[in-house]
Formats: sequence, structure tokens, C-alpha cells
Amino acid sequence: MQALKEGAYDYIVKPFSARELLARVEAVLRRSAERPADVARVEVAGAIVDLSRCEVLFPDGGRADLSERERELLRYLVQNAGRAISREELLNNVWRVDPRGVETRTIDMHVARLREKLRDDKAAPRVIVTVRGKGYMFARPAGKEGRGA
Repeated sequence: MQALKEGAYDYIVKPFSARELLARVEAVLRRSAERPADVARVEVAGAIVDLSRCEVLFPDGGRADLSERERELLRYLVQNAGRAISREELLNNVWRVDPRGVETRTIDMHVARLREKLRDDKAAPRVIVTVRGKGYMFARPAGKEGRGA
């Protein structure tokens, strides 16, 4: 019971059969979110973001470099485009930090720097939007796929 309170999805008591174990694993996988495909390039407001090279290339010839963390943050947001992602989920999946009991503004600061590098409007962001009470979301323009190979 304590394991469930601490975040476990399920548990099995001994002795158990292999069939029961497999059935429980399949049930957990059915409840889990689909694993997003990796993203190497993405179009963002006319710019091309090359995640493998950590750079943003603008149509006017301008260029911006992304830090490794900014790249991973953007990759995670793009992989989950259209879904509001909490700061806790970002800490867990991008920073690999257990978010329980952690109070930090690092997510907000990284998003602000990323918006700046993507030339997203500070006053009214359209690429990485803030979802009040939840976190952040990568918003693709209507009719655009936004992913590349």
C-alpha cells in the first residue's frame, strides 16, 4: 500500500504467476501515454530548428544557437505538441529531477530564453504558450504538421 502512495502504478504479492505479471504490465502500458517519435528538425514560425545541430535558422539569414537543455526542452514540447505540459513533468522528463518538493523557476527561465531565441513574441507568445495553472504547450500553427525527419 505504501508503494502506491509513493507513486507506484500497481504491485503484485508473492507468489504470482507469469500470466498475472504480464496482464498487469499490459494494463499499465494501456494506461501510459503513447511514446512520441523523436524529432530532428521542426519548423517554428518560418524558422527551421535543427535539433541535431542545436541551432535555429531564420529566413532572413539570422541564426541562434540552442543550449543542450534548451534543445531537449524544445524537443519534449514538440513531441507533445498541442498538450499542456506541467513544470513537474518537464522537470521529471527533461531535467531528470524528481519534482516532489522542488520549488524552482528554472523551467520558466529556460522557456523565456527559448522564446527569445525562437523570436516568439514576449507579450503574446504563439509558439510556446503558457497554459494558466498547468504549464507550457508547443502550439503549431493551424494546418502545419511542424515535424521533420
